[in-house]
Amino acid sequence: MLYLLSLRYTASEQDAEPFIKDHVGYLEEHHRGGTFLVSGQTVPTSIGGAIVAHGVDRPTIEQITAQDPFVIHGVAAYTITTITPGRVHPGLADVLKADG
Repeated sequence: MLYLLSLRYTASEQDAEPFIKDHVGYLEEHHRGGTFLVSGQTVPTSIGGAIVAHGVDRPTIEQITAQDPFVIHGVAAYTITTITPGRVHPGLADVLKADG
């Protein structure tokens, strides 16, 4: 399975600012672990960000998003959309193979 994780601020960007360093560490941890494939800010940045994740089940991705420092400190929340890939770019086939 693939997951589209849409992160939206529930407070101002200024309220989120003190937690940016820890949020970036959270992203780096899950990129290193292979769960996060892509992450970045939305445009405009005032909305939040998005992540494409894979390789875990829905309960695990829910636990992972709950560990984001932005979520812990109440300045952002995730919407999780599950994607069942129907067609995959050949360059991603090996990466997504483990997802079945």
